[in-house]
Amino acid sequence: MKLTLGLIGLLLSYTLSAASVLTINQIAPGIYVHWGLLAFSGPKNHGAIANIGFIVGDHCVAVIDSGGNPEQGKALKNAIERITPKPVCYVINTHVHPDHIYGNSAFKDASVKFVGHEKLARAMSARADFYLQKAPELLGISLTAQDLIPPDIVVSNELDLDIGGRILKLTAHPPAHTDNDLSVYDPQTGTLWLSDLLFIEHVPSIDGSLKGWLGELTKLESKSYKLVVPGHGALVTDWPKSLQPEKDYLSALLQEVRAAIKQGVFLEDTVKSAGLSFKDKWTLFDEFHRKNVTKAYAELEWED
Repeated sequence: MKLTLGLIGLLLSYTLSAASVLTINQIAPGIYVHWGLLAFSGPKNHGAIANIGFIVGDHCVAVIDSGGNPEQGKALKNAIERITPKPVCYVINTHVHPDHIYGNSAFKDASVKFVGHEKLARAMSARADFYLQKAPELLGISLTAQDLIPPDIVVSNELDLDIGGRILKLTAHPPAHTDNDLSVYDPQTGTLWLSDLLFIEHVPSIDGSLKGWLGELTKLESKSYKLVVPGHGALVTDWPKSLQPEKDYLSALLQEVRAAIKQGVFLEDTVKSAGLSFKDKWTLFDEFHRKNVTKAYAELEWED
């Protein structure tokens, strides 16, 4: 049967709508998470793979990451409306990656403020053309410039957001997973929403600075948190124990790539050997590891 463009559009719309009812889990009083898939972003899942959710205060709701496509953003908005009559006042984007920001347009409203790292708007602008052009091919969705909404409120260091009887403490991190990572801490429940600064099961993906990421992990592991929400993978209840696999992987990458560079090993040979002992310890290793080695090599090649 030959499919017309209209029929393809209808089928795509149906596929996205079929996933429009999100499973939401309350992990602590007022804190709700939709656990994403441990999968590579693609046309089958339309990029809806990240952990996303929201925190409810006495006055309003703060969304933390809006999802991997506009339909998932709408589904998240619907889930919020089923759980609480309180309005959304903030949408916090933890970094620039598509699985965390492509649902933003569902929350566009004069009463909603978008919040992000001080470098987020620049990162969005730099990637906008690529994101818009590649969304149909890579994710099976169509986007417009209106779907990429930069922050109204930027965080350069730390910022407190009051959502009514609940202060959320936001931290803008130096380059690590990306150069625009933002974490959210809720002192009321001892919950840290770390997003992609922490990967559980899913191999970490470097898009910022390997050395910077390890530096941030060292700072974070010295602190105490009751619950930690990673960007991908299950809820952490034994911090900092669950951090160790990620730290071990990134540390080994640092050591092995640095050693290869000192020995004069070329990049194309380094990607064939560095970090391979971790292959069976992470999902999606083949999809991300070679890129991680390449990114690490580029960073370490010119260090003093």
